[in-house]
Amino acid sequence: MPVFPSEGAQAPDFSLPRDGGGTVSLKDYAGRKLVLYFYPKADTPGCTKEAMAFNALRGEFEAANTAILGVSADPVRAQDKFKAKYDLDFPLASDETKAMLEAYGVWGEKSMYGRKYMGIERATLLIDGTGKVARTWPKVKVTGHAEEVLEAAKAL
Repeated sequence: MPVFPSEGAQAPDFSLPRDGGGTVSLKDYAGRKLVLYFYPKADTPGCTKEAMAFNALRGEFEAANTAILGVSADPVRAQDKFKAKYDLDFPLASDETKAMLEAYGVWGEKSMYGRKYMGIERATLLIDGTGKVARTWPKVKVTGHAEEVLEAAKAL
């Protein structure tokens, strides 16, 4: 099973369908820093809180030459609804095939209330302008996370 990328490693390349149609890929962010965050399911409480926290700091991320991209296994239609419902101003990508999620080591077995199932581990990477992983947050707790990622982006 692929493992979560380590700091200093080249970020795995990807090209995914995104909200609003079209695709988004790692090379789209060449020369800029990228917050690549993975979330389990659109429009659930934790994922909504995380998305809104990143969205609230979007201007500060922009000032730090840092883009934001959220990725889940939800279909594009669900991403469109999630983005519109909460007026999110950054792209959301869909990996229904799970190939990119697996390449980043965030798709795997999870457990809740004793039941095992396959799902996405909430995780974030900060990728530098050359496509290298600058910082990682493999097991994210939502509260205060966007602020922590912003501080790391400003310091990079």
